Amino acid sequence: MASKLLRAVVLGPPGSGKGTVCERIARSFGLQHLSSGQFLRESLGGGGGECPRGRPVGGRRGPGAGGAPAPGSFDGAAPFSVAVPCTGFPRTLGQAKALDRICELDLVISLNIPFETLKDRLSARWVHPASGRVYNMDFNPPHVQGVDDLTGEPLVQREDDRPEAVAARLRKYKDAAKPVIELYKSRGILHSFSGTETNKIWPYVYTLLSSKIPPVLSDEEN
Repeated sequence: MASKLLRAVVLGPPGSGKGTVCERIARSFGLQHLSSGQFLRESLGGGGGECPRGRPVGGRRGPGAGGAPAPGSFDGAAPFSVAVPCTGFPRTLGQAKALDRICELDLVISLNIPFETLKDRLSARWVHPASGRVYNMDFNPPHVQGVDDLTGEPLVQREDDRPEAVAARLRKYKDAAKPVIELYKSRGILHSFSGTETNKIWPYVYTLLSSKIPPVLSDEEN
């Protein structure tokens, strides 16, 4: 058990790779990664441990559960923490202020990815509805085109991942997230990382987290 509780979230627009970054954080530092969609599903279905306010969440490090956002989820942040997972995923200023009433964040990581990169990533993304498994036709395609690797069931493209919807979706995120980012910047807890590839951003995230908590895997092992 870590001696210090670290409450942190990863902010980023849709398609920025925040889920991938959080999964690597979980592996490298022995933490639980809780996506916003997963949190809502577990809150409704029960199970897991307890965090402040008694909301059910996953406990210490365990298998991740990725997936498309559940209805009403916050498609803009992914939380992680040491020992007790923090259920914070502020996408808007109102959500950030609501989170303040539950817990105080120690660290906020913001992923800044160019618009064109995000547009290409989102337009190439397909999901398996039943499990939430996500595929990208450019760099993480299914073994057989159009079907899920494990079940063989058809993959679908979410309505808001279709090319015509992506631009509006990204503009909406930018407008909503700007005051959130400014809030955490003013508190001195915001750390921003820019780039087009998660593999190139990750070493800087790893170095930052290593200065806060001890890793269980080296950067090369991840």
